[in-house]
Amino acid sequence: MLSIDLQFARGDFLLTAYGRFGTGVTGICGPSGSGKSTLLALLAGLLRPQVGRLRFGQTALVDTSANQFTPAWRRHFALVFQDGLLFPHLSVRDNLLYGFRRLRPAHRLLSLETVLMLLEIGPLQDRRPAQLSGGERQRVALGRALLYSPRLLLLDEPLSSLDDRLKQQILPFLKRIKDVTHIPMIYVTHARAEVDYLADRVLFMEAGRLLA
Repeated sequence: MLSIDLQFARGDFLLTAYGRFGTGVTGICGPSGSGKSTLLALLAGLLRPQVGRLRFGQTALVDTSANQFTPAWRRHFALVFQDGLLFPHLSVRDNLLYGFRRLRPAHRLLSLETVLMLLEIGPLQDRRPAQLSGGERQRVALGRALLYSPRLLLLDEPLSSLDDRLKQQILPFLKRIKDVTHIPMIYVTHARAEVDYLADRVLFMEAGRLLA
């Protein structure tokens, strides 16, 4: 579904990544500084590689030999960061619906009611992000991403800022998202236990190289 052959250099750091990602959840593990978040930014379109190609399905999103680069807003991927990055001035409901309202009805794969039930966040709708716990904020961030009906869900260490108790609460929700929505995911983390629980396949990043 997703195939990449990319090179990206910044200062003394060089990332080289080659591979194919299928359906289900692909886990990418590696230590801090290995290039995991940089790889996700390249997939999302937030960074532009100096050399390479990126294809999703039958569509070429990046081909540097042809000077082709599809910007992030046209890829229709969703990226969830480790701190959620909710809009502090909006209610939970308005955060959830931020991308949903910008989609044509025919392009909406999930309803608000489905996501509220899936992530058990219905009672939080009228709160602001400052009134939520860390685990609640991450569930809302996941819900906002799902309601955008992405073709691919990118998760950048979404549990790293949570304590072990909250991690054990959130992981079953991620498993439920996988089983119910069937949206392909790439899950980046330094915690092997998380991908062992969630992922269908695991790759490793080491010093800027993506390894099987």
